[in-house]
Amino acid sequence: MTTPTTPRTVLVTGGNRGIGYAIAQEFVAQGHRVAVTARSGSGPEGTLTVVADVTDGASVDAAFDEVERELGPVEVVVANAGITRDMLLLRMSEDDFTAVIDTNLTGSFRVVKRASKGMLKARFGRIVLISSVVGLYGSPGQVNYSASKSALVGFARSISRELGARNITANVVAPGFIETDMTAELPEAQQAEYKKSIPAARYGTAEEVAKAVAWLASDDAAYITGAVIPVDGGLGMGH
Repeated sequence: MTTPTTPRTVLVTGGNRGIGYAIAQEFVAQGHRVAVTARSGSGPEGTLTVVADVTDGASVDAAFDEVERELGPVEVVVANAGITRDMLLLRMSEDDFTAVIDTNLTGSFRVVKRASKGMLKARFGRIVLISSVVGLYGSPGQVNYSASKSALVGFARSISRELGARNITANVVAPGFIETDMTAELPEAQQAEYKKSIPAARYGTAEEVAKAVAWLASDDAAYITGAVIPVDGGLGMGH
């Protein structure tokens, strides 16, 4: 049984698949008003889907305008939209690097900046940034992705210091290996190899990430800000 929490207007970016979809589903199940952004496809049943590209400020503005019209001011924002362009450093082009930073990091900046306007007015806000265990643990072939995800920690902590007195929290959730379409495509030998390094000896589920995110947005987590919550089965311990 979930702890009753005040119904909020929630926006999840990249809510049309994987972890974002599960996060949106969990908020709907808890009785919140939920919108998702997607470049294509749509969010789970019970959500409002708005087309948006986080690399385009005008597109982010338009998405917020639509959500505010339909559901009211955004009180909880989950910056989840992200991309990968994995390759070894010497093969990685500058475009491969900047494209990932622009979506994962600057995209989060665009979304959070726009959300914070309404939050400051309301003197209430919950900001959750979806990072990754590799942000602090590191991963070969992911210099761009790892850099974008570790940067979210400094981002959340600076927001916590700027906006904390206005009852606005900013936290980071760092998933480890999660069962998604992407991990399902890995060869079985590689999956077994990865599992060996996870103390919990299994992959996590998108639902487990979603529960942590929803809890950070709940009334119970009002005094938690600037935190990094790992949902990784112990993989990144100490990082």
